[in-house]
Amino acid sequence: MSIGERIHFFRMKADMTQKYLGMAVGFPERSADVRMAQYETGSRTPKADLTSTLAGIFGVSTNALTVPDIDTDIGLMHTLFALEDIRGLTIGEIDGEICLRLDKSKGTTYHAMFEMLYAWSEQKKRLEAGEITREEYDRWRYTYPAMEAKRTREELDALRGKKSDK
Repeated sequence: MSIGERIHFFRMKADMTQKYLGMAVGFPERSADVRMAQYETGSRTPKADLTSTLAGIFGVSTNALTVPDIDTDIGLMHTLFALEDIRGLTIGEIDGEICLRLDKSKGTTYHAMFEMLYAWSEQKKRLEAGEITREEYDRWRYTYPAMEAKRTREELDALRGKKSDK
């Protein structure tokens, strides 16, 4: 999620108009909404001081607004938080283990994410069972979704072939 999308998300969550938010950060009333629209659409990128001001207005960390760096623990956490907001990923505990799961109430987002995570889970099981090599597993991950689409096509073609044999 881009910084503009995050600004929009938190602005809507705070039930603010673009004009109100723009004025709150110090833009003149006549251009406040236009300036905020530019940031939200990505035609402008806020500088660090504006990002900090916006974070203060929303009552969030600047990490919650910026595009997270998943190479850091804090960046990864804010990526997971963003996934909770937009994809319904949630955290829980099963048998004393922390786990991530999808929120079924997210409807089509849930189903799309479920299908993708299920495909990943299946490939991981195949790796652990010795059905595929680590190289094949990595190729699947690094070319996803192309390899998944190819595998699905091959399975469908095989099923069609069985039907035409009958």
